[in-house]
Amino acid sequence: MSTGTLALGKKRAPVRPARILLHVFLAGAALAWLAPLAWAIYAALRPYSETSEKGYVSWPDTLNFDNFTNAYQQSDMSHYFVNTMIIAVPAVLVTLFLSSMVAFYVSRFDFRINLALLLVFTAGNLLPQQVIITPLYRLYLLIDLPGITMSGKLYDSALGLVLIHVAFQSGFCAFVLSNYMRSLPHELTEAALVDGASVWRQYWQIVLPLCRPAMAALATLLSIWIYNDFFWALVLISTGENMPITSALNNLTGAYFTDPNLVAAGALLTAIPTLIVYFVLQRQFVSGLTLGANKG
Repeated sequence: MSTGTLALGKKRAPVRPARILLHVFLAGAALAWLAPLAWAIYAALRPYSETSEKGYVSWPDTLNFDNFTNAYQQSDMSHYFVNTMIIAVPAVLVTLFLSSMVAFYVSRFDFRINLALLLVFTAGNLLPQQVIITPLYRLYLLIDLPGITMSGKLYDSALGLVLIHVAFQSGFCAFVLSNYMRSLPHELTEAALVDGASVWRQYWQIVLPLCRPAMAALATLLSIWIYNDFFWALVLISTGENMPITSALNNLTGAYFTDPNLVAAGALLTAIPTLIVYFVLQRQFVSGLTLGANKG
């Protein structure tokens, strides 16, 4: 076969119009998604006096980080960030621990209630949060925890927010982890059972380490969801100092005047921790999503 024939064989296939339209659509969607973020960064870098005079659609004369510094100091963001960590870290760890045990049970043991148990956990995600808010609010007011919480009740406490996040997120995590654990070879636990390994050892030392990619993916999602929650904190927390970081932006608004540039800077600052979590767990997050799809 001559060199010319090989060169003809290596020619690229003609680009189809459908592929061009797909790339144009993806590029447009990416720009539409990034446009609000870019606009918020642009507004946060400009002083409000300049935008009020020239308007937001104008060429800037001054770009600085004064709004970020003022937003961090005025909102007392460090205090609210600590409050969020007190809520988010235990909620993520407890949710993954409990849901992984449920997933291990329904995926590695054959009992009649396996499917029903998984459906019960998953059905909790189908219930709108607004439906149970009134009875849940009354229940939190009735539960007394003297000496455990500062308020003496489950209401207005970080423990109350941790419990509600665990309750609402466990179903989704149990569903995902059970599907992932079903893809693992049963020969692993069978061999461990022959060697005399207990059920706890099978779960803790054999199955759970193999679920690290899926756990990392769920940890990323849970961290973002719980960190960004405002609904439950607004309903179940009454003391302003006990609220999470999402409420810190309220400290940047006034009764008669609100600086939108300052609020934009504060919103960008609150988004930084979620970006850090994603970039730290990015590799395992992507592998957790793809491994579950590749396993039969």
